[in-house]
Amino acid sequence: MFLTSKKSGLLAAAFLTSFAALSQEVQNLPVPLEIQKAYENGTRSTDGKPGAKYWQNHSDYKIQVDLNPATRRLSGTEQVVYTNNSTTRLQNLVVRLYPDIFKKDANRDEREIDPSDINESGVDVESISINGTEAKIQRNGTNMFVSVRGGLAPGEKLTLDVKWNYLIPAKTHIREGIYFNTSYMVAYWYPQIAVYDDIDGWDKQDYTGQKEFYNDFNTYDVNITVPASHLVWATGEWQNPDKILSTEYLNRYKNSRTSSEVVKIVSSTDREKGGITLAKTGTHTYHFKAEHVPDFVFAASDTYLWDAASAVADPKTGRRTGVAAVYHPSSKDFYDVCRYAKQCVEYFSTYLPGVPFPYPNETVFNGSGGMEFPMFVNDGSYPPAFAAEVTAHEIAHTYFPFYMGINERKYAWMDEGWAQTLPNWLEFDIAGMPKKFMPQQTNAAYFDQFAGKEQEQPMMVPTNLLNGSAYTFATYMRPSQAYTFLRDMLGHDKFKATLQEYMARWNGKHPMPYDFFFSFNDYLKEDLSWYWKPWFFEKGYPDLALSDVSDKKGKTKIVVTRKGSLPVPIRLIVLFNDDSTEEINETARYWKDGAKTFEVDKKFGKPIKKITLSGLMIPDVNRKDNVWEPAAKQ
Repeated sequence: MFLTSKKSGLLAAAFLTSFAALSQEVQNLPVPLEIQKAYENGTRSTDGKPGAKYWQNHSDYKIQVDLNPATRRLSGTEQVVYTNNSTTRLQNLVVRLYPDIFKKDANRDEREIDPSDINESGVDVESISINGTEAKIQRNGTNMFVSVRGGLAPGEKLTLDVKWNYLIPAKTHIREGIYFNTSYMVAYWYPQIAVYDDIDGWDKQDYTGQKEFYNDFNTYDVNITVPASHLVWATGEWQNPDKILSTEYLNRYKNSRTSSEVVKIVSSTDREKGGITLAKTGTHTYHFKAEHVPDFVFAASDTYLWDAASAVADPKTGRRTGVAAVYHPSSKDFYDVCRYAKQCVEYFSTYLPGVPFPYPNETVFNGSGGMEFPMFVNDGSYPPAFAAEVTAHEIAHTYFPFYMGINERKYAWMDEGWAQTLPNWLEFDIAGMPKKFMPQQTNAAYFDQFAGKEQEQPMMVPTNLLNGSAYTFATYMRPSQAYTFLRDMLGHDKFKATLQEYMARWNGKHPMPYDFFFSFNDYLKEDLSWYWKPWFFEKGYPDLALSDVSDKKGKTKIVVTRKGSLPVPIRLIVLFNDDSTEEINETARYWKDGAKTFEVDKKFGKPIKKITLSGLMIPDVNRKDNVWEPAAKQ
């Protein structure tokens, strides 16, 4: 629904009175009814800030978990203190049981699940109670609905106790699994209370494999018991390294916490000689704590190597973040990953977004694919350049969706697009490459392949309604282009300041797309709806054409025609006969007022060999009309 100046009645009057300063932005973008209701209720505001009555709920988790690598069985007990900060009495809780995706009748996306991992039971909930009384439950998909006797009033807390176990899949790797036979990445693993928010109430969407995070900010106190042969790495701060590591390795670990150079805590030689931990037989229990994070994961291995260092996360205070890479000896690319991770933390903390890295640790685990978690990454092994790129992408997720509590299930472009964009100006030194490598410089070429085709959907179509290539391009490629050209248009410093303001407003909260749009509009004091609409709300594609080149009275006239609807930058490269070049550049702002052509009328002073439009950094669905060369003389 569009809110226009013709809208009458109390709703329009309220908007015009309360939000007069930015009413034009509301009028110029289609605002769904759920968002309008949030404005009415005062939980959100059309100036892009949290409303005066904004709220969100919170959980405090205490978990005891036992991982048995020999049987693949994970068994746990947890106690959750849940606080209802909403204005509604909650009659039930929605608890996520992610491993139920492997149940025989589960609803799944097009993800590769080995048939041998499909089972009848999913998560075995052995017991569940609220405030000490056995609770009634109903399971549907990957959600468990837990009745709250008498309801949970606004401002009240309850205590949920759960005992459960499940079998970790043997062959399937959807963000977790078993690697190199005995190493485990454990994610999406504990009964987790879903988000109850001011837009949709309870998040009841099934976990179907592709869609990712939407979590509240919680605290975690977790004890993890594993065989003495296994080391453990996890979200949070390690509370008892002195109870686990033998003296030599404890000293290496402690040194790595302040070292700018990579410390090899566990090498191949160390694995061969043993004696890494104090316990020689039986089990040992690791203890981790994490505050104000949206999730908790851990990994365990009896064969992995361990590199660690630290990066300056906050230059003003000198605060450091510990970075680590843990990997199988055969994964040769991972020998450089700790160095990449350190560089990423420093780059993100200072250059873009320029917000001090918010976590005390960041561990990159050698698993499969590329998947982010708070303070943790699960990455496969890749050729060196892509290993650097995927490391940067996944660590960028620290800011989106973790520092900012993005609802990836509905608006994945609000985090994947940023993770695809933020590292664009990061330069890696990679062995065997003649020059510095900059990640994600092929986004435009990928976007060319899909833009404007039948299956492409606007970004504002909720993510849970998208699949396959439609999901990929709306989530990664298109938003990365939109953000990059917005930076180009605003200039780096203004873009960075505007982004930081949006992040300051919504850090630790749950921003929705309109909070992003209106925050940028408010800070810039500019209506960017002319840019938001085509890029985020509408179908369309990028297509500029070099439509005419002519000479008149010693001057060269160059005409660029906008054939597509997406506003993109103009980049003309004029190559002269002496092989020198001249560039002519305009940002996407040139198209703001509906111009259809861009013209250059200039005396270059020397013969032109070739003119090229756009180049590889600017998408264009038809590059055949982007090059001009003078006709050969007869």
